[in-house]
Amino acid sequence: MTVLWFRVSLRSGRAETFSRLGRLTPLSVERVFALLRICPFLGKNLGGTAEVFGFRPFFGTEVLFFVKGRNIMKEQLKAISEKATNALKNVTAQSELEELRVAFLGKKGELTGILKQMGKLSAEERPAMGQLANTVRSDIEAKIAEKSAAIKKIEQAKKLEKETIDVTLPGKKSEKGGLHPLNTVLKDMINIFQSMGFDVVDGPEVETEYYNFEALNVPADHPARDMQDTFYVGDGLILRSQTSATQIRTMENRKPPIRMICPGRVYRADDVDATHSPVFHQIEGLVVDKGITMCDLKGTLEQFAKEIYGSDTKVKFRPSFFPFTEPSVEVDVSCSECGGKGCRVCKGSGWIEILGAGMVHPRVLERCGIDPEEYSGFAFGIGLDRLTTTRYKISDIRLLFENDVRFLSQFDD
Repeated sequence: MTVLWFRVSLRSGRAETFSRLGRLTPLSVERVFALLRICPFLGKNLGGTAEVFGFRPFFGTEVLFFVKGRNIMKEQLKAISEKATNALKNVTAQSELEELRVAFLGKKGELTGILKQMGKLSAEERPAMGQLANTVRSDIEAKIAEKSAAIKKIEQAKKLEKETIDVTLPGKKSEKGGLHPLNTVLKDMINIFQSMGFDVVDGPEVETEYYNFEALNVPADHPARDMQDTFYVGDGLILRSQTSATQIRTMENRKPPIRMICPGRVYRADDVDATHSPVFHQIEGLVVDKGITMCDLKGTLEQFAKEIYGSDTKVKFRPSFFPFTEPSVEVDVSCSECGGKGCRVCKGSGWIEILGAGMVHPRVLERCGIDPEEYSGFAFGIGLDRLTTTRYKISDIRLLFENDVRFLSQFDD
């Protein structure tokens, strides 16, 4: 409650107001009576509304009006505090809490709107209202922070409840992958030859004509060097048509004794069909040492065939020709489908060709700086794709390259 006294001079027609501090404000009589009717001046100065409380004569020609004012700003601040407190009770989410904060404390919020009226207060009341406004703001902010912490706690509890794992429930079965049949056979072959003391050597797939042909005693007019059979890159480079080039590189960089295999992809300009592909896989082996004979070659390959196809497998060596070996042989194994009796797989012969081999040609040894009078060796080349198709009875080589999961899943362990 704020009280102002109006001292009105009836003689001079002037009026003055004075407060507890005795500050005087000149006013006209008409103004005083107008204020008494609608009290706009008092409303502004008192931060609310005003009404005539009473009046009495004062020094004969003057009348003293006693006016009381009701401080609406104080009531509004208290109302905002109560409204915010009640609104917080219904808030259940952080988004709603943020909307409430903006509504009460934002730039266009209710509390900000009240604070903009501070300039209309008297100098005596402004500090008290400012302190009250700060108290209301701090109280609302504290309640919002408390509510935010409570909401976060509830949300975390709900999240933990959803993430709870019932260890008694049966687990979901995970799909198990497996090796590609080519990789399975390659792994077995590497294990077999490593058990015999062979090293595994790798070489480049983009090779020079020298290492792929000339160093292997393949003449320039050999059909294998035609554009129709070999992928030429340019500048004397090709996509290797055999892994034998790695054998040459090994003999150039290592001194005998040498015992190595070189698995890898090779490329030839073949049409794609059930038995041919322009990209396929080979494993070529090489042994160079003193006193190596054809008996060593036969013993190594017979042992390999029995390890791959079974101990009952029979092995047959047929004379053949390769430019880089002399003598040369083709190696056949008894058909695993019919046991050598003859069937559709072996085309009635009872035998299946699996590789070519022979004793390393003396010219090849000489090109690599190895004395053929002191050292000898044997070499062999195995088609990994053909070996895989015969082992797993696959009728079409293209199935190995199509990556059809339905097909590949048959070979999972």
